[in-house]
Amino acid sequence: MNLFNTFSVTTIDQNIADLFNNNFGLGGDWSWGNLILCIIAIILTVALTGCIGYEREKKGRTAGLRTHIIVGVGSCIIMIISIYGFPQFGATRDVARLAAGIVTGVGFLGAGTIIHNNGGIKGLTTASTIWLAMAIGMACGSMNFLLAIAAGIVVLMVLVFFRKFEVRITRSSAFVIVSYKSDAPVMKDILGIATRLDCDVEIVSTEIVNKNGEELLDVSFKLINKNNLPIDTELFKKELFATSKVINIETPNMH
Repeated sequence: MNLFNTFSVTTIDQNIADLFNNNFGLGGDWSWGNLILCIIAIILTVALTGCIGYEREKKGRTAGLRTHIIVGVGSCIIMIISIYGFPQFGATRDVARLAAGIVTGVGFLGAGTIIHNNGGIKGLTTASTIWLAMAIGMACGSMNFLLAIAAGIVVLMVLVFFRKFEVRITRSSAFVIVSYKSDAPVMKDILGIATRLDCDVEIVSTEIVNKNGEELLDVSFKLINKNNLPIDTELFKKELFATSKVINIETPNMH
């Protein structure tokens, strides 16, 4: 027995499109309901991904409002093409082919926002939001509007409200990059100051670099407070500058 001959299977987008056609008397030779549905999908994608991109823009990230909207709308359009762009000769649609390409392509785009800095990594959150903008666009393009809206709300909550919890969790550790001449005994001073501040030092990496024609040694490490208390990075930098021949000290935000 052929299952498709027994049951009438219609997709959610077609049900919504038929609702537009039946209630607004659009009908005719054109599937106006499907066109309206596609327009709604694009507008919703712009609204949801725009909110995420705006949050990233306010934080001064490399990928902001326009990037997230473009990624989301592009993913939405590709999903719409995957559904409506090819003639249907069977009972089911094969929308997975283009969808798989979207996931791979945007994955490479997100990787471009990640910056490796002497053992530290910056931009992972922005790369994740780009990838999620793609997912929201795909959800809208496949007419799963409630799923897209729910995902957008959850992501905004994570970006805005969970950041406060993240700061509390990570306040007892700090990432530090110290640049100094390779012949200067700086590590002894770093360990001594860390001990006075009741911190442990976890070495991440060391690298010989050339800055302005001068050979320097960059040491990247994490300061971890033994009592899980906030670390005064400014005091650490002040004491290290006063006691050592360091050239530069950075405490980058790696989120």
